[in-house]
Amino acid sequence: MKFKILFAGLAALSLSSQAFAQAPDTGPGDFSADAFRAHVTFLADDLLEGRDTGSRGHEIAARYVATQFEALGLRPGNGDSWMQPVGFIRVSNDSSATLTVAGRTFTQGHDIALRASADGAAVLEAPLVFAGYGLDVPAHGFDDYRGLDVRGKIVVVLSGTPSGLASDVAAHMNGDKRRMAAARGAVGLITIRTRADGRSVSWTRMVRFADRPLTTWTEPDGAAFDGAPGLRFAATGNDSVANTLFQGSPRTLESVLEDAARPGFRPAGFALRQTARLRRAAGAATHFSSPNVVAVLPGSDPALAGEYVLMMAHLDHIGIRDRRPGDAADADRLNNGAMDNATGIATLIEVAREMTRPGNRPRRPILFAAVTGEEKGELGSQYLARHPVVGNGHVIGVVNLDMPVLTYDFRDVIAFGAEHSTLGAVVERAAGRMGVALSPDPLPQEGLFTRSDHYKFVLQGIPSVFLMTGFANGGRERFTDFLAHHYHSPSDDLSLPIDWQAGARFARLNYLIAREIADGPAVPQWYQGSFFGDAFGGNQPRAPQPNAAAGAH
Repeated sequence: MKFKILFAGLAALSLSSQAFAQAPDTGPGDFSADAFRAHVTFLADDLLEGRDTGSRGHEIAARYVATQFEALGLRPGNGDSWMQPVGFIRVSNDSSATLTVAGRTFTQGHDIALRASADGAAVLEAPLVFAGYGLDVPAHGFDDYRGLDVRGKIVVVLSGTPSGLASDVAAHMNGDKRRMAAARGAVGLITIRTRADGRSVSWTRMVRFADRPLTTWTEPDGAAFDGAPGLRFAATGNDSVANTLFQGSPRTLESVLEDAARPGFRPAGFALRQTARLRRAAGAATHFSSPNVVAVLPGSDPALAGEYVLMMAHLDHIGIRDRRPGDAADADRLNNGAMDNATGIATLIEVAREMTRPGNRPRRPILFAAVTGEEKGELGSQYLARHPVVGNGHVIGVVNLDMPVLTYDFRDVIAFGAEHSTLGAVVERAAGRMGVALSPDPLPQEGLFTRSDHYKFVLQGIPSVFLMTGFANGGRERFTDFLAHHYHSPSDDLSLPIDWQAGARFARLNYLIAREIADGPAVPQWYQGSFFGDAFGGNQPRAPQPNAAAGAH
């Protein structure tokens, strides 16, 4: 899981949760706290060295999961193999890269924050075009490229999105700007920061983030995956760069930023007077591989044999951090990833155990996947989504298991994605059977629906959901304490006060959700009017929104 770790206002949150009237369901099966603990204990052991993608520790973890699947009687998910190998390339950034505009030269790490690229060296010069926020979704009222010719040019866009958008939609659009620019034929993208963005994120932090190496997966032929083909570079400029880009333009930068500060306002685009010249050397490239672990439980109904339910959790974590100035000689630098995401893998295995209980096989087949590279940008799940292992079948719905915080007896959950498809009703019924309440998203600023592995399947048009343990019963304090002090830290280890019985309950809840999808009379459907269903669902049938259906009776 990847959080921005923003805590403003959390202390003042007051959540209302609606409990369910029916009696709690203590079944099914035997979800064992001891079994859950055994998986987490192994996966979070120091010997696995934090399970970094491509590391020996991750390989050991992958073999552990495959062995568990085999012992449960599942079938290998990739032909006769439990492993789906994924090739990766890691490319360092060029610290000497420059951008020249109006006779001024700006340097990487000082004035510009240039993303690393697998494209190699680049020297290009092109005219500049301002395209507002750079959003290109006309069907939803976002047409920032209307009337602009950006083919072969460098697009300049504002950071973020206009106010008023749902947080998950805003997060998706903001992350999709490179692809949108590339689809219009642009060769480069320069982001200038709005005033709000400048206040919320320091330039030092922006540069540090952008200076990280690029990691992406490779096709079987070795070609690096590029989500924005044709776009040669993407960079963010500081205030000095932004002012120079707008030098001599029909509108001043100041007036554009004034407009952007108005709630819901979207500045229109126009051609700028300047050209920009980028010079970047090729970064050093390292190739490595890391597997997704995949297994199949065939369904009991031959008529539904091609309709797979995917249960997924990421197996990787962030490994051992580099030594920092001031570290003691014996400083703990090993990130064990007990909560993130050994708990999700434990849930996956225990759900598989229940599904394989004699006489308990679901109607539809279940694809179990322990994916790699989530911490690098959901890369293993993206590879699996684009390289399916289900032959002539297809995935009908995804249940993702990512970092449930299990240091307390959770009484409510947040179901990300529930409002977009009929999976929401499935979660509601499963939670109701266990006496667990559903709560609204307490961290909308995080855009969590777009920040875990299921999102890569959403982009392929597949309804998806994942649960976060909620803030009731002391959960707010426990959750925010974990984020503030243990998330992506060496202290995310077995010294945490993990409630193993809560882990067993979390596994049971996700089993109930997956089981209903697998046995249901119909496949999950996007709701009418869902942004993600409309954007990616193609011609799939839509279900009426629940309130619309209620109003029809």
